[in-house]
Amino acid sequence: MNIVCLDLEGVLVPEIWIAFAEASGIPELKRTTRDEPDYDKLMKYRLDILNQHGLGLKEIQKTIATIDPMPGAKEFLDELRATTQAVILSDTFSQFAKPLMEKLGWPAIFCNELVVDENGKITDYKLRCEKTKLTTVRALQSCGFETIASGDSFNDLAMIQASKAGFLFRAPDSIKADYPDIPACDTYDELLTLIKSAL
Repeated sequence: MNIVCLDLEGVLVPEIWIAFAEASGIPELKRTTRDEPDYDKLMKYRLDILNQHGLGLKEIQKTIATIDPMPGAKEFLDELRATTQAVILSDTFSQFAKPLMEKLGWPAIFCNELVVDENGKITDYKLRCEKTKLTTVRALQSCGFETIASGDSFNDLAMIQASKAGFLFRAPDSIKADYPDIPACDTYDELLTLIKSAL
């Protein structure tokens, strides 16, 4: 049995933090997992900036409400799920993901959780588990699934390399150059073809 594990931001929807950086006028928030491999370091950096500017969950959710999936993403996901099972493995948060999942037709997503106080200030975050994407792929494999994975960032590499097949999708040139052994593509048609060839 096969299951496809997909990253969310940069693969199916635009990067949430980049959109919020643009909406808030805070360019420092454009830093993502494409730039920083250490997720804990990245999130602490983001939370520090939010605190400095007095911004919280409400402001970010207002930006998320304006974000649509990338052109062709829902159609790709619909065709993929008609072919095989798929799950989104993301380092985003349930408080961010829900409106995006509605626009994508409610696919399954495993993500993390923000800790928010009564005033809407984001005080911390909780990972589902350590090394969330790799751990989830390993757990699916232990249940008898063969995994196929795709993503665009440093935090996707472990799940891609641990799967029977894995693909970079719209990854930056620096990651493609560092991992030339991982097939890379830039369109949903190409990705669908690669996935179907691995089933």
